[in-house]
Amino acid sequence: WPSLASAAYDQGRSASSDIVEDGYFRYVDDVPTGIYTIPEISSVGKTERELTDAKVPYEIGQAFFKDLARAQITREAVGMLKILFHRETREILGIHCFGDQAAEIVHIGQAIMNQKGEANSLNYFVNTTFNYP
Repeated sequence: WPSLASAAYDQGRSASSDIVEDGYFRYVDDVPTGIYTIPEISSVGKTERELTDAKVPYEIGQAFFKDLARAQITREAVGMLKILFHRETREILGIHCFGDQAAEIVHIGQAIMNQKGEANSLNYFVNTTFNYP
């Protein structure tokens, strides 16, 4: 299981929340993976294979680091971001990335994926202005 320390921490919080019956802790189903190599690799959620096997109607959004101003400024042009989202609802189903700061990029996707209802949507990325060089 990737992210063993982080997953163990969440399991401990879940157990202690159950013991004191406070109902505060919400267990995260999709634990992101991070492989801290050069380039960094990270993902959270479903893969294309899982969605295809489950017959989920999905689309793919891709961005290549080489096309981004930041990558050209930092000379870290190797990388790609892939967002898998439901064709009809635009719910984000998976985020996969390799390149500089991939784990941090995936955490943004994880935060949106953990929102309930319409808040988990590709629309967040379309309608939000990000600080960008």
